[in-house]
Amino acid sequence: MTSLKHRIPVRLRQNWKLVAWCAAFLAACCGVFGSGTIRPYVTSAKTAEAGTVVTNLTGTKDLFDPDVAHDVRITFTDAAYQDMLTEFFKDGEKKYVEADLTVDGTRVPSVGVRLKGNSTLMGLTWKGQAKQRRVPAGERRPEGLPEGFRPPDGMPPPGQPRAGRDGGFGGGFGGGGGPGGFGAQLKGEEPENLPWLISFDEFVAGRRYQGHSQVAVRPASTGSAAMLNEALGISVVGAAGEPTQRSTYSAFTVNGRAAAPRLLVEYLDEGYAERLGDGVLYKSLASGSFTYKGEDQTEYTEDFKQVNKVGGKDLQPVIDLVKWVNEASAAEFAEGLDERLDVQSFARYLALQNLMANFDDMAGPGKNYYLWYDLDTGKFRVITWDLNLAFSGNAESGARDTTRTSHPLKEKFLANAAFKQLYEEQYRALYAGLLADGTAAGLLDGLVAAYGRNEGADPAKIEEEARTLRAFLETRTRALGSDQAISGP
Repeated sequence: MTSLKHRIPVRLRQNWKLVAWCAAFLAACCGVFGSGTIRPYVTSAKTAEAGTVVTNLTGTKDLFDPDVAHDVRITFTDAAYQDMLTEFFKDGEKKYVEADLTVDGTRVPSVGVRLKGNSTLMGLTWKGQAKQRRVPAGERRPEGLPEGFRPPDGMPPPGQPRAGRDGGFGGGFGGGGGPGGFGAQLKGEEPENLPWLISFDEFVAGRRYQGHSQVAVRPASTGSAAMLNEALGISVVGAAGEPTQRSTYSAFTVNGRAAAPRLLVEYLDEGYAERLGDGVLYKSLASGSFTYKGEDQTEYTEDFKQVNKVGGKDLQPVIDLVKWVNEASAAEFAEGLDERLDVQSFARYLALQNLMANFDDMAGPGKNYYLWYDLDTGKFRVITWDLNLAFSGNAESGARDTTRTSHPLKEKFLANAAFKQLYEEQYRALYAGLLADGTAAGLLDGLVAAYGRNEGADPAKIEEEARTLRAFLETRTRALGSDQAISGP
């Protein structure tokens, strides 16, 4: 017995009462709670932000200054790049590669870079193989549409105009000035043309560049060298007074290959949320829905992703909104929406998506939007995101036309007479201040000039895209000018 006693560590023998108490407490917990899983959710403000800024690189130029030339250079090993593509073609995993980055002469070592996008990457080929995406059993998906998307009856493939009007709300495919975005012709052998996400803090915690933890580099394809339609969409949203992303053109080089201007876009990261104010930013995921699934927050991991205040706030505000929108009667919705949502801003959001003929908005297959929850007002605001299909729909569609895709919040809002009137009031103001007075055309001219300042610019190619967009704006202005929702009382 004595020899057995001395085999027990001294520290354990000295604290045997505490150990016995802990064992008894755990046994009691097992008896009370059984084998059920306890899921902790933090709803009170935390003392320290998970994304604490340690280093904020200032650089030599404002990254999104459109009045100067920019230069972005990325270098990574061929082995790391091959491994990244292998993972992506195998299971769709977008793995970060460690790379060295130089931005306008400022070297930033050990950044993370990965492929970005869903539908944009569907046309990617590598070593003669095309990236295949899984289609659910029994479902046929038109080429280029996101996985899991079931097209509405009568919707044509991308690039083909819709016939007639159906009396609802939204935009339409076809006849537009943009590249369409779906099924872009991209090759793994040409990394300088791929869509990238640059992360400044993936491998160096707490590092930002001019307040940004991430920056997106939009793709270049045969359909569009400059993504001019997306750049114009971003500018138009900003001119309307709604939250938007900063963007500009920059010469872009990967591993010393030929440089060409690419569109850089501000990513909606922690820094972006800080500039919006005191609140929580949530990203809608392409894999998700706006469906109430109960109070278990783990059930919403494929629907929304929290961007900031992680660990201090959680998904509960979004769950509350989703539940209320889906379960509220028409009368309850009309009476209570203003307590939960900035309805003026939302009316402008919907009007802008239609005015820009953007098929892939919050109700589109990509579910492209963010939700901003203001902690001071307790209200949500819908934020535009991913405008690669802006100005690429039917330029003659009306303010009340739809693509037949839906979103519960959008659908209920436009089904209410008072909110529909607010939508049309906002639409008329936007039409007058963006299209009729030439503001959008002026923004387009500025973007063409910004593109031309950078190394590798192709004036003929950008002017071809600009001509198509100018024609789209002219047609859109004329069509909406005679639309009863715009010209009527």
